[in-house]
Amino acid sequence: MKIIHVSGYEEMSGKSADLMAELIQNSNNPVIGFATGSTPIGLYKCLIKKYRQKEISFRNVTAFNLDEYVGLAKENKNSYHYYMNEKLFKHLDISRRNINIPNGMAEDLEQECLSYDRLVSEKAIDIQILGMGLNGHIGFNEPGTSFKSRTHIVDLDQSTRQANSRFFRSLDEVPTKALTMGIETIMESKRILLLVSGNEKSEALARLLNSTRVSQEFPASILRKHKDVTVMADDAALNKIH
Repeated sequence: MKIIHVSGYEEMSGKSADLMAELIQNSNNPVIGFATGSTPIGLYKCLIKKYRQKEISFRNVTAFNLDEYVGLAKENKNSYHYYMNEKLFKHLDISRRNINIPNGMAEDLEQECLSYDRLVSEKAIDIQILGMGLNGHIGFNEPGTSFKSRTHIVDLDQSTRQANSRFFRSLDEVPTKALTMGIETIMESKRILLLVSGNEKSEALARLLNSTRVSQEFPASILRKHKDVTVMADDAALNKIH
């Protein structure tokens, strides 16, 4: 596990964009796993800037999203389809047919999970961007999720719904279920980039980095078993590391 220490969110966003740009420039058909939430927004802004300055092109990039809420249409402003389009995809030259996001409105959600997982496995993700929840969740894999899990339907933990309620008008509007890549699916990515910023994430990051214990009760701990993980974290997030 490689640790890159940055001073703050802005530096984290810029350095992670540099890392992603290098991958895109050096790969013929890069496959990238994207995350949502507030953490990667700065990274996406930096990638858009690099594209506009003609430093990189997304023409040959294939994109996979980690997760999507169940029951939100693509046009819903709180869906991850909408988020990814607004925050990144519509500003780039990426082909629409190369964008893959789980369909939370699918009639058969179990079949949607199987189909999505098969597609991820066939393509093989070159680098997966991850954030980490306060309870150590990665994707929407909550504490207790099997390390052998594939793409699946998940009941969202109350703490996760509470954290995400800032994007909704009220907690009641936050969906109770989501589709997410499973932990085993995530671990098949060739590289993982974990972005952690802010004091509120410091306890979770300390639990990941200060301990060697790998437990399903803290899903992010499995990353210790991956052969190529880069953790990029700022001063605030690293303030409990010893």
